[in-house]
Amino acid sequence: MDSTYKLSVNNINSFELSESDLKNLDAVLVENSKFHILNNSKPYNAEIISSDFIAKKYTVKVNNNRYEVAISDDLDQLINRMGIERGRTKVVNAIKAPMPGLILEISVEVGQSVKENDPLLILEAMKMENSFLSPRDGIIKSITVEKGQAVDKGQLLIEFE
Repeated sequence: MDSTYKLSVNNINSFELSESDLKNLDAVLVENSKFHILNNSKPYNAEIISSDFIAKKYTVKVNNNRYEVAISDDLDQLINRMGIERGRTKVVNAIKAPMPGLILEISVEVGQSVKENDPLLILEAMKMENSFLSPRDGIIKSITVEKGQAVDKGQLLIEFE
């Protein structure tokens, strides 16, 4: 049985391709990430600009037109039909020090609402400043450290509600 792949292009158009469709595609690698493709006797120049293999998202250029492509396989489609969004929920309720260091800055307060990737604090360790960003949307429940405080590896720094 052929696997089917669903392609979403620029979040507007979607296509389904089978393994047979892909095997019948006449594509020749010209140089690294650049291809010459024949489809129904029409030539195309294609280039993979960027790729995120984990998220299965790619930026490609076909005949100098840029496209954002997301690919989902049979398992992705099944998970979607079940109403589960793989990798979408992060249940991180605490930030702990990954190494011993010194708290240089705290950018949040208890009770503050934060969005994913908002800056939380800066920890200096081994003469390097490490910025901690919020792993998820949430509300700060507690901050167990103060600016200038030395912390140990594994010590609780911030808790989320």
